[in-house]
Amino acid sequence: MSRFQPSHRSSVAPFIAMEVLAAAVERERAGHRVIHMEVGQPGANAPSRVIAAAKRALDGRLGYTEALGIRELREAIAGHYAATYGIAVAPDRIAVTAGSSGAFNLAFLAAFEPGARVAMPTPGYPAYRNLLAALGLEAVEIECGPETRWALTPEMLERAHAEKPLDGVLIASPANPTGTMYSPEVLDALVKAADAMGLWFISDEIYHGLVHNGRQATALASSDRAIVVNSFSKYYCMTGWRIGWMVMPEVLAKPIDRLAQNLTLSNNEISQRAALAAFDPASTVELDVVKAGYTANRAFLLEHLPRLGFDDLLPVDGAFYAYASVARFSNDSIDFVKRMLAEAGVAATPGPDFDAARGHGYVRFSFAGTMADMVEATDRLGRWLPKIG
Repeated sequence: MSRFQPSHRSSVAPFIAMEVLAAAVERERAGHRVIHMEVGQPGANAPSRVIAAAKRALDGRLGYTEALGIRELREAIAGHYAATYGIAVAPDRIAVTAGSSGAFNLAFLAAFEPGARVAMPTPGYPAYRNLLAALGLEAVEIECGPETRWALTPEMLERAHAEKPLDGVLIASPANPTGTMYSPEVLDALVKAADAMGLWFISDEIYHGLVHNGRQATALASSDRAIVVNSFSKYYCMTGWRIGWMVMPEVLAKPIDRLAQNLTLSNNEISQRAALAAFDPASTVELDVVKAGYTANRAFLLEHLPRLGFDDLLPVDGAFYAYASVARFSNDSIDFVKRMLAEAGVAATPGPDFDAARGHGYVRFSFAGTMADMVEATDRLGRWLPKIG
């Protein structure tokens, strides 16, 4: 047997949403119209001020920047926390990263030793557990359900820690795929419980700004030991720019700086210069129009999906996903999604991407597209579902 084999750490599970996207694109290449509801990608472009800033950056010299990001952007992000949450964050505690994915890499490497155990609720974003596995860490998935609004509680965390010690906990609010958001009070209790147990608390706040029901809160309001990850991808409509950030505890600032120096040297300067304009008030006006579109899409789907038979929907407090039961139609959501794409031309993500144990009964629909997409998708599904028996 050849010694030249892939490493064990590379044998992580695929991200099924991306595989569905590839299949949908292939179908489009064959000349078919596809309604894309499989990936969490805003249908709108980046704000006009952001695009203009990128064009201006091209007129200058582009090169390496500080490993943690240009000072101006880190100061702008600090200003965002002061204006949005009333929280003072030193720019030296902020790292600009290659999207939120880059932030998770740095956070996991800086905070955890090999073999560390990190708790997270399920259903949840699959890249968390896959990235942890690739880094030699253990994802401890804790099943959540309607009794806790699909969210992790201090009691659940304490039980898991008592059963076998944990090293950290990772949550998202609003969450992917459920849309569940932790209220400020619930989040505060969970962060303080983790602190009391000596666990690193990592808060994915990438969908902040996209709240339809309730009040968003940042984990930084509860502890200066929390690690907070965010990005310009979702609310700011900048997925392809690959630019995000992390607020880190002071004790991790130097370690993360050293890791960033060696892993990436720096993030691309064009995206950093452009991202500065995302905080411009004129950009906020544009982005709030986009958000209003998501809110309208959400209301439309919450009305029409149950009529089609998707009558078990999760809360959808925020983000732009509807996580729906397909139990009325199938006990195999992977097969269901394949048929839906091939026969109805609607692409969605099957639940096993987010929940290996229970996901075969669920599908995630993204409503980040246009209202016209939502209308066409439900019309297609209305014609297709009666045929599948």
